[in-house]
Amino acid sequence: MTGRILFTGFRGTRNASGLLAEQLSGDCCLLTNSFAGLERDIEAISREAFDYAVMFGVDRELAGTVRLERVADKDGVRYASSLDLETIAASIRAAGLGAVISVNPTSWLCNDAYWHMLRKFDGRAVFLHIPTIRNMDEAFFRGIRQAIPPASG
Repeated sequence: MTGRILFTGFRGTRNASGLLAEQLSGDCCLLTNSFAGLERDIEAISREAFDYAVMFGVDRELAGTVRLERVADKDGVRYASSLDLETIAASIRAAGLGAVISVNPTSWLCNDAYWHMLRKFDGRAVFLHIPTIRNMDEAFFRGIRQAIPPASG
């Protein structure tokens, strides 16, 4: 993955998604933890400033594994990532972490954020569900940094 990458996570001092996005790029976007707020946050992003978006959100059930979301669904309208998720998942596995690709969107904030980003970036986005702070260690952060290099350009 190369190019100008927008990294996003959610706000919160103990939110693993926001902490990871900040570690990967000083120019990340931390999203508001509300449906209306995250929509405003995403609408304010300059589409022309980035080639694609890598989004992070937390799933309490995960430990040592990343779940890549292929699709987002809102009110029966589905958008799918146009990025090569199989290659991204292979890169995550090569860094020593588990990776699965899901085609079953959730109905929470993560899905809503992903839906707006896929629409805005014409499919050039991926959403990665990661474990909570409690379920990850430095090796997990190191693996993600290895699998998904920091933004360039």
